Amino acid sequence: MSSATSPSPSPQPSERPASGDTAWDGRETWWPAVTSWLSWLPAVVGGALVALPIWGTQGAIVGAVVGAVLAVGVLLSLSWTTRLTETEFRVGRATLPLSVVSGVDVIARGERRAALGPGLDARAHLAIRSWIGPAVRIHLDDPADPTPYWVVSTRRPQRLAAGIRRRSRCR
Repeated sequence: MSSATSPSPSPQPSERPASGDTAWDGRETWWPAVTSWLSWLPAVVGGALVALPIWGTQGAIVGAVVGAVLAVGVLLSLSWTTRLTETEFRVGRATLPLSVVSGVDVIARGERRAALGPGLDARAHLAIRSWIGPAVRIHLDDPADPTPYWVVSTRRPQRLAAGIRRRSRCR
């Protein structure tokens, strides 16, 4: 785990931008895992099977389409976008002004269980997805807010932590 007072580490090889991604803009979209999409396949089949005996083949097609639309709607509601600008960090609809950030820690995949279990402060803001292993813990210093920190899932924890350190007062 990276300390909030240590200098910003250089990105690991897996964290470096791919060719064509050299100007990473601080945006990441959390799409549901393939297994999540597959788990909604019964909604499509179920929609078809419910409509088949009542309206025949055409009804089954309509039922399957309704099931697919339902599945896509639910799964898209699970996809959030994180965005880091010069003044704020957004996760979905939640906004964190960078002026209140006092430190950032990287939570590796193996440390996540302890960070979200016995090491979790109940007042923390969680923006996590089970299919994304690593995360960052963003420490806050805001007397008006009882939230001690945010825990945010990210596929690029080193780059996100470095970006927040660069833009906030936690040099």
